[in-house]
Amino acid sequence: MLYTQGLKVGFYEKTCPNAEAIVKKTIDQTIAVAPSLAAPLLRMHFHDCFVRGCEGSILLNSSTNQAEKNAPPNLSLRGFQIIDKAKSAVEKACPGVVSCADIVALTARDVTVAMKGPFWKVETGRRDGNVSILNEALQNLLSPFANITTLKQGFLSRGLSGKDLVVLSGGHTIGTSHCPSFTNRLYNFTGKGDTDPSLDRNYIAKLKSKCKPGDQTTLAEMDPGSYKTFDEGYYTLVAKRRGLFQSDSALLADSETKAYVKLQATTHGSTFFNDFGVSMVKMGRIGVLTGTAGEIRRVCTKIN
Repeated sequence: MLYTQGLKVGFYEKTCPNAEAIVKKTIDQTIAVAPSLAAPLLRMHFHDCFVRGCEGSILLNSSTNQAEKNAPPNLSLRGFQIIDKAKSAVEKACPGVVSCADIVALTARDVTVAMKGPFWKVETGRRDGNVSILNEALQNLLSPFANITTLKQGFLSRGLSGKDLVVLSGGHTIGTSHCPSFTNRLYNFTGKGDTDPSLDRNYIAKLKSKCKPGDQTTLAEMDPGSYKTFDEGYYTLVAKRRGLFQSDSALLADSETKAYVKLQATTHGSTFFNDFGVSMVKMGRIGVLTGTAGEIRRVCTKIN
């Protein structure tokens, strides 16, 4: 077995042999009836890992609404009840063995597969943290308005590369976004009632018809036409200057990330599926608690 900081593929082989199958069953049943939960459940792992590491802090509730999940960037996360459902099914089989952090990591893989995306082997053995602070989410999560310098720095500071950034951005092939995450690009880009010059003009017109100024609630597809299928379509759009977020368009402002976008766009995503699994494994190692650190939560929303 390959050990990385105490993580390994098949960590629960002896202690809870059916753990992964139980999680997968819960996810498959969920996505069959609610495919729109796939993207937020994938994003949940990302948002967990970028704040304190992949240790389940995103799941904790706070009686005073001061936990990570209460931070504005996390208010659009959905699917917490699915993590709880998977956890209770696993608890039935093996009480007190499988961490919530691992269930989040397994879920990210399983929703990707359910949306016809790649399969990868998930390293397990994470333990759950017992701290969750709203402000840390505000400080550590990368904004959809971020430029390439900020994005790369955010990844590099966590041991991830520019390639990991452009590969994991491909997760935007599924899901939707609320208008306020991008309407500044349509109506008031520099404060002069102007549009973002890095956005395709025809696409701007299309988005304006969807999102009127001040619209807080309408959802736009991240990858129009195939937002319910995990594919390389995202790169085709970004290459055509149709990335929805500034952080998507920013990938064209750096030679390394731009070359990757062009490669996937022109080769039908020749390496994307494989690359995505590799980068997800790397992301899943950020700041993990292993061994005797942390705990195995009984219920994912609260510490034992």
